[in-house]
Amino acid sequence: MKRQLLLAALIISTDACAKKAEEAEKAQAAVSAQVAPVTAQHFTETVDAVGAVAARPGHIATMSAPSPTRVSKLYVSFGAHVKAGDPLVEFEQPAFDAAAKGADATLAAAEKAQERTQRLADAGVVPRKDAEVAAADLGVARLNAVNAKRARELSTLRSPIDGVVTRLNAVLGASADPSQVMVEVSDPSTLDAMLVLSPSDAARVKVGDQVALHAGAAASGDAIARGRVADISAAVDTSSRGVPARVELVAGTGALRIGQTVFGRIAVAEHDKVVMVPLEALVPTGEGFKVFVVDEKGIAQSRPVKIGGRTDHGAWITDGLKPGENIVTQGAYGVDDSTKVETGAKPEAGSRKPDEKEENGQKGEKGTSKDGKPATASKKP
Repeated sequence: MKRQLLLAALIISTDACAKKAEEAEKAQAAVSAQVAPVTAQHFTETVDAVGAVAARPGHIATMSAPSPTRVSKLYVSFGAHVKAGDPLVEFEQPAFDAAAKGADATLAAAEKAQERTQRLADAGVVPRKDAEVAAADLGVARLNAVNAKRARELSTLRSPIDGVVTRLNAVLGASADPSQVMVEVSDPSTLDAMLVLSPSDAARVKVGDQVALHAGAAASGDAIARGRVADISAAVDTSSRGVPARVELVAGTGALRIGQTVFGRIAVAEHDKVVMVPLEALVPTGEGFKVFVVDEKGIAQSRPVKIGGRTDHGAWITDGLKPGENIVTQGAYGVDDSTKVETGAKPEAGSRKPDEKEENGQKGEKGTSKDGKPATASKKP
């Protein structure tokens, strides 16, 4: 009997100690974090792509040798500025001069032969078909003379436009072939950006969408140029497995160079008064993200949320939160369910200054697709 009473007392004492330890643990569970109310903001949904600057069609010229020959003179170098009509490359002249003179002599002989045959045919001395053959020979001679004259003119390549030499394959003394591009001239004042989109992103982009361009392969700093989507290919490029999209640049072309790598951020949709939270407030879960909502007593409770898009600073929440609710913005990784949150210096709503506009809406920050995945590479919270 005594042993049973002793055992009961021991159990009661153990329970009491456990309760005290649990209460002590709860008392120590308070963590320091920053809390801010959820606000409704403007959000620009965007698609990101990487590409390169190119001359606009109609403002670029490529030239080759008119026939197999050799390079005898170079008048320009790569990157040189030229005017329309300036000489670029000269090929060996004797062969072209001889071909032109021979074509002219053949033409003169054909003209005399046709005139004589026609006169004899009219007199009934020769058959009419002989006059027809002579007329056909004359036509061939005229065509050869025109081609020879044109080849002599093209024996010195001249720039057809004002621009910059963006390609030069001619080497002094080297052979040249009509299938080989010798020199290319591009107009640097009229540029396009050729971006490569994924097929899913290409379905969301439409002609006329505004584009902000950044130097390099990622968005860094302010946009250096702006433009609009002018054309979207209907086919997938076999080399990149992406969909080319041409962007006409309307501002900032002076900061770009042909061939330069650029990062394009395309604004595909505008959303007013949507729930935005800082990226620091998102905590990854197995299949998505969650945030910690803080009640009036300072107790944090986790809540799953759905992301409709994101910028470099915040995420658009489509489900799970409403404006006015307080959430943990910084320090969310150290918070658990039912944790007491001790707030420090509270940041402004959405961790932004009151006069700071949503960067995404004003500068076209990075966005993602409806499923919450970044359109290209995005920062994960």
